[in-house]
Amino acid sequence: MQILFLFNLCSPTFWRIVKKRSIEEFSSIPYIILLLNASFWTYYGIIIPNGLLLITINGFGATVQAIYIFIFLLFAPPNLKVRTGALAGILNVGLLVGTILVTRLALERDAQIKTIGIFCVSITIISFASPLAAMRTVVKTRSVEYMPFFLSFFYFLVALMWAIYAVLVRDIFIGIPNGTGLALGVCQLVIYAVYRNAKPSKSVEDDSIQPSNSPDGALEEGLKHQQLPSSNRSSD
Repeated sequence: MQILFLFNLCSPTFWRIVKKRSIEEFSSIPYIILLLNASFWTYYGIIIPNGLLLITINGFGATVQAIYIFIFLLFAPPNLKVRTGALAGILNVGLLVGTILVTRLALERDAQIKTIGIFCVSITIISFASPLAAMRTVVKTRSVEYMPFFLSFFYFLVALMWAIYAVLVRDIFIGIPNGTGLALGVCQLVIYAVYRNAKPSKSVEDDSIQPSNSPDGALEEGLKHQQLPSSNRSSD
């Protein structure tokens, strides 16, 4: 369910890129981070007992993000193409492969699980900076434009489901990020309820007068502010 939602959320941006044959002002960084997150959680699912659910969901999520990055590289200008390719190579290939090789060659199975689990939790929690930025923007501008209700509600729902799953399988590495995501999801819904009918600040009203060069800017901005952490969001 959540992977289909993520695909539908991102696909309008990339369909626009394909139609215009230009990346315009869109950034590849959110998708590179999502791919890294999904890849680590896929590997975590491989090394733990009964990890089929993690493998299936995150494996599909990683494939989707890899396709998005390929499309981005296909239509990016040469200088940005080089930078994006280098960043994807360092994070999605170098860091991932290096971590897998080191843990498999140097650690016993239990230590591998703990080490990869810590990596997964760390990357996922880092991605929580995006919802925090979105909430800060809402409070500052008194506008929920960049924190759509259904997106916030979906994040809350996904975190809740994976938090329950973590309790059932007694996996602390799944529980920590999803418990954090659940708390942030509640905060987002509360902030949305507080500011949904609030009058935007003057700076926001002034900005709204200016013509927009990107009709889908809100979508991209929403993706930048609110990324799905993998196990619990990007690809859980």
